[in-house]
Amino acid sequence: MRIGIIVFPGSNCDHDCYHVMKHVLHRETRFIWHKDRDISGCDIIILPGGFSYGDYLRTGAIARFSPVMEEVIPFAQRGGVVIGICNGFQILCEAGLLPGALMRNAHLRFSSRQVYLRVENANTRFTRACRPNAVMRMPVAHGDGKYFADAATLDELEANHRVLFCYCSAAGELVDGASPNGAARNIAGIMNAGGNVMGLMPHPERASEDILGSADGLQIFAAVVD
Repeated sequence: MRIGIIVFPGSNCDHDCYHVMKHVLHRETRFIWHKDRDISGCDIIILPGGFSYGDYLRTGAIARFSPVMEEVIPFAQRGGVVIGICNGFQILCEAGLLPGALMRNAHLRFSSRQVYLRVENANTRFTRACRPNAVMRMPVAHGDGKYFADAATLDELEANHRVLFCYCSAAGELVDGASPNGAARNIAGIMNAGGNVMGLMPHPERASEDILGSADGLQIFAAVVD
């Protein structure tokens, strides 16, 4: 199992993801610079969090046209496993690999805090290590994390069990105020129709060891590489 971590100008969670995959899960892992078109040999591609290209124009909009994305997009379309975290989620939406968009937080402020997530579908390659409806705890750090899609798209995501995580209370309730950004229907993470591409706004790599205060995020990475 070989993992590639894409590094864009402005990425700042690439080393966090590398640490989890290489030193916690002990998988062969390498960095891939955004100008490098060679992703051959990779079984999993991770687009980490950060501020690719300084978030100029629109979050993820410039990174979507990086040379490496010319390989990542067909890789995903062929069924390759791709994970986008925070800014990576934004890039996947801009690239058309996931529906919807990530917009400015409803309160118009950067949000950096711990949140609770409820597992909405535990029967996917990303969540099969999680218990159904389990409540997970991990941090967010974003200014443009409000997931948005039209009503028809939201209905389709829910009807086909493509919503993987929702912001919730500590008790697992999908209540107003649980979302740090005002996301539509409290959505925090989704997958594509093929079940091989996931986008998630919270940071599981920052919650993958007990010393960090939570190891809940490790369940996601472990599920994918197991």
